[in-house]
Amino acid sequence: MAENQTSTKEHKNAACLPEHRQAWMEEMRKVQQRFIQGFNILTKPLDIEVGTTPKELVYQEDKVKLYHYIPVKEHMYSPPILISYALVNKQYMLDLQPDRSVIKYLLNQGHELFIIDWGYPSPADKYITMEDYIEEYLGGCVDKVCELTGVSQVTLMGICQGGTFSLIYSALHPEKVKNLVTIVTPFDFHTDTGLLNVWSQNMDIDKMVDTLGNIPGDFMNIGFLMLNPFRLMFDKYIGFSEHADDKEFVNNFIRMEKWIFDSPDQAGETIRKFVRDLYQKNLLKENKLRIGDKTVDVKNITMPVLNIFAEYDNLVPPACSRNFTDYIGSKDKESASYPTGHIGIFVSGRSQKEICPRLSEWVVKHSSKGK
Repeated sequence: MAENQTSTKEHKNAACLPEHRQAWMEEMRKVQQRFIQGFNILTKPLDIEVGTTPKELVYQEDKVKLYHYIPVKEHMYSPPILISYALVNKQYMLDLQPDRSVIKYLLNQGHELFIIDWGYPSPADKYITMEDYIEEYLGGCVDKVCELTGVSQVTLMGICQGGTFSLIYSALHPEKVKNLVTIVTPFDFHTDTGLLNVWSQNMDIDKMVDTLGNIPGDFMNIGFLMLNPFRLMFDKYIGFSEHADDKEFVNNFIRMEKWIFDSPDQAGETIRKFVRDLYQKNLLKENKLRIGDKTVDVKNITMPVLNIFAEYDNLVPPACSRNFTDYIGSKDKESASYPTGHIGIFVSGRSQKEICPRLSEWVVKHSSKGK
C-alpha cells in the first residue's frame, strides 16, 4: 500500500514539473536508451568486410596486383574496363558497401572489370618513380588485360591521382586506349580554390623526401583531414553518436573509417615528382611534363573521353578538373558534374541513381558486345 502511494506521489510530482523540464527528461531517457542499444551493437560481431565482390588475382609485378572481377553476365561489353585508383588510398572504395558498390553496379550492367591494387610501398621502394608507375606498372596491367581478353585496347577508368596517371598514359600510348574515363581527376593544379593546392605551392618536398624517404600515409591522411577539420574530425563523430543504435549505419560508418585510415605510404621519388612537376609547376597542363625521355602532350588524347567531377570536392576542387577536356585532342568528349563530394561520387545515394548509370551508359555507347 505504501509503495503504491509513493508511486502515485512521484507521478504527481512529475506531472507538476515545468513542461520544458519534462521534455528534457524525456530526451535524456531517449539518449540513455540509444546509448544502451548502441553499446549492445558495438559489443557484438559487425559486418564490416570491404571489397567483397568476388575477384581473382591475374597478374602481379612487384607489389602491384591486377584483379579481374568474376563476371555476372554471359555476354560482356568490349573492350574491358581497367580501373586505376589513387596511390594514397585503397581501391576498394569502389566496392565499400554491398548496397552502394560501383563495381557491382557495372558488373550487373554487363561490363568486364579489372582493377589495380598498387600495394603498400616499403622503405625499399622509395626510389620507385612516377615513370615506373605509369609506364611499367600501369602499362603492364594494360598489356595483361589485352592479353587475357584478346583485345588490343582497353577502356581506361582513372580516379583521382590514378586518373592523372591514366590521362598521362593515354597521351603517351593513345593506340592502347579505346576510351578514357576520368573521375575527380586533377589536371590543372594551379588553383587557389583548394587548400591542398595552396599548401603544396610552398611545400619543400625535396627536403621531406630526402629526410623521410617515403612520405608516411598517416602524414598524408592528417593533411586531408585538415582540409575540413570540423566536418571530418568532429561533426561525423557527433553524427555517429546520434545513430549508434542503427546497426546498418554503424557497419557503414566503420567501413568508411577503415578505408579512410588505410593509407599506404607514398614512394619518395614518385611523390617528389608529383608535387614538384604538377602541383608546383603545373607542367601537365602546359604540355611540358616529362615521363622518362618523352614529353606528355595531352593533344594526343584523341580517344572518346568522359570527365566526371564533384562540385563540393575539397580534395580535387572542380577548378582542377572542369576544363580538362578543353585541352585534349578528342572531338568526342563529355564532362559531367554532380553536387557531391570527393567520396560521395562513389558511395552516396546519387552515385547509384545518377552517376553510375551515366557512366555505364557512356561506356556502352562507346563499346560493343563482347564474348
